[in-house]
Amino acid sequence: MWPWGHAAVGYLLYTAYRRSRLDLRPQGVAVVALAVGTQLPDLIDKPLAWQFALLPNGRSFGHSLLIAAVLLFALWLVARRYDARESVAAFGIGYIGHLFGDALYPALAGEFHYVGFLGWPLIPAIEYDLATGGFLSHLFALDLGPLALFELGLTAVAVGLWYRHGLPGLGVVVPGYGESIPEEQPKS
Repeated sequence: MWPWGHAAVGYLLYTAYRRSRLDLRPQGVAVVALAVGTQLPDLIDKPLAWQFALLPNGRSFGHSLLIAAVLLFALWLVARRYDARESVAAFGIGYIGHLFGDALYPALAGEFHYVGFLGWPLIPAIEYDLATGGFLSHLFALDLGPLALFELGLTAVAVGLWYRHGLPGLGVVVPGYGESIPEEQPKS
């Protein structure tokens, strides 16, 4: 899945979580944490595998459910102390959503050996049939087939929803933009 697909899936999942659990829209800092969570597995694994050859492939350490569990547990402990549980929940939804987003296409194709990255290092890393090079070489090789169009469609839906919600999180990273809707409080 491409970065925009991960961001879209994360935003849609987090919106569903906020609506179903709290009956609220996504807000502020938590949306920034969500965005980081949706991208972090690739920001860890791709450079360490492709540029520095420190990992076996671009889906290993940062894409492991075992590593995710340790990371999220540690963040949850810190969040409890600083009353940042909503941001960690958003980050976790984005992070886990990323992992399952990457597992979705091979699972649907019945190629379950390509989902083994979820169990790394207990399940050995596999060799992907990918050309060498970094992100840009993969981007320029993008095939605009049904899967890419599906991701672009998801992205359009997520961006539309984000806009309808008042661009939450944008005011955190670009002061003066977004967040025109006041922060909502959970209903008691």
